[in-house]
Amino acid sequence: MTPPDHHLDALLKRLNLANTRRVWRALVQRAEQEGWPYGDFLALLVAEEIAHRQQTRLSRLTRRAHFPFLKTIDDFNFTYQSTLRLHLLGSALAPDFVTEGRSLVLTGKPGRGKTHLAVAIAYRAIQNGFDAFFTTAATLIDDLSAAFREGQLAQALPLYTHPAILVVDEVGYLTYGTDAANMLFHVVNERHRKQRSMIFTTNKSLKAWGRVLHDEDPAQAIIDRVLERGRLVRLDGPSVRTLHVNLDDAMQEESDQAGDMIRISGIQRSEFPEPTKAILRLFRQGHKALTH
Repeated sequence: MTPPDHHLDALLKRLNLANTRRVWRALVQRAEQEGWPYGDFLALLVAEEIAHRQQTRLSRLTRRAHFPFLKTIDDFNFTYQSTLRLHLLGSALAPDFVTEGRSLVLTGKPGRGKTHLAVAIAYRAIQNGFDAFFTTAATLIDDLSAAFREGQLAQALPLYTHPAILVVDEVGYLTYGTDAANMLFHVVNERHRKQRSMIFTTNKSLKAWGRVLHDEDPAQAIIDRVLERGRLVRLDGPSVRTLHVNLDDAMQEESDQAGDMIRISGIQRSEFPEPTKAILRLFRQGHKALTH
């Protein structure tokens, strides 16, 4: 390394320009070979640094969000939705969804893409420069309930109240403790007060939230605060997980019939069915005859 190179490298290190330290020599060589003007060289060097920082920030915030998987809005298949279209979600994908503290409740049967859509909207918020956090309702309630019993509720709340956008997945899928409504209300009320965005996914009607959370009054207060600056979005159509087996038809009352079971599994009935009680009785009688 020549002294000038060493001096420049030390200056870049002092300015915490790690990516610039990695790429500047290659860019200098390319600029000399192609005869770039000094301004073009400097502009590209700065652009490389900015792009690297943006990508690093995006990766860091995505890891911190604790998504169960990473899906984008481009991955979502609207084909099977009868009313939901991409243009209806336009406001949820814009920066002002977060800056104005708007919220969504995504409701529908399992397999309709509620979690996918919630993750996609939260990831777009990260791309727009905000932080996000994903949790299930059961994890949030259990975490805060344990903290409350230990007198640490105030210390546990910021994990759920500070991010610019919070996704609470699977409201109503599992059984919660009797303090579920109170724990969730702490989070919703604080976020509502500070106008911070929330996304909930649920397979239950809003009317059933009181029963699910074991207390009608705080459950209604939660819904009231979420929907004051929010929307209820219903996802319908078939389950995208089981399109290949037509699960909705198979789950109907007659679906325990042999034809339905074949259609669900995709496997034909065995050529050698399980023996009935009558066949077993005849078998035992024949076995006794042979042994006497």
